[in-house]
Amino acid sequence: MNIWAKMMTALKGGINEAGEAVVDSQALRILDQELRDASEALKQSKDSLAEIIAREKLARQKGKDLSAKIEEHEGYALKALEKGDEPLAQEVAIKIADLENQLAQEQEAEADFKANADKLRQVIAQTEMNLKRMKQQVDTVKATENVQRAQAAVAERHSGSHSKMRTAMDSLERIKEKQALKAAQMAAAEEMSESSADASLQEKLEKAGIAGSAKSADDVLARLKAKKA
Repeated sequence: MNIWAKMMTALKGGINEAGEAVVDSQALRILDQELRDASEALKQSKDSLAEIIAREKLARQKGKDLSAKIEEHEGYALKALEKGDEPLAQEVAIKIADLENQLAQEQEAEADFKANADKLRQVIAQTEMNLKRMKQQVDTVKATENVQRAQAAVAERHSGSHSKMRTAMDSLERIKEKQALKAAQMAAAEEMSESSADASLQEKLEKAGIAGSAKSADDVLARLKAKKA
């Protein structure tokens, strides 16, 4: 059981490492998508803020309309009292109370909308600041990534050029060595040719009795001098 537990732990570790490797290799793409998601969420927040502000304005306008109606009906109540029509004045008073309740509700709604709008404005402003800072950092990271890729490419090309240069130098040395060997062979062949030509000339002189005769004459003279002595 302990072995199986360790194997499962090792398997989970391998999956985690593989997942981290994928995340690392796609880090910039993931970061770009996260920024797009954040920008979309910010846009939705702004749309919500616009809706809240619109509702606040409507509540404020309804409050103004209700206040005007209340003032209007107060005038009706005074006129009814002036005419001695108390039942009508009471009915108007009931209407005024209802309008005042509606006014209180609209004023409360307006206050809530305003408070929510103020909070949302702060959140949006902070989010925009953070998003702007994040985009600047992403641009810096991308620029650094591009520079490092360029440096790696240059280093790779330099390494390849250096290797090719060494190969070219080796080939050049081999060519020089072959040329030197061929020149030596040609010089040796020339020497052998000259030596062969000299030998051939000596043989021809001897056959013609020229070289051999000269040698024989010298020998004869040498023998005659020896006899006279």
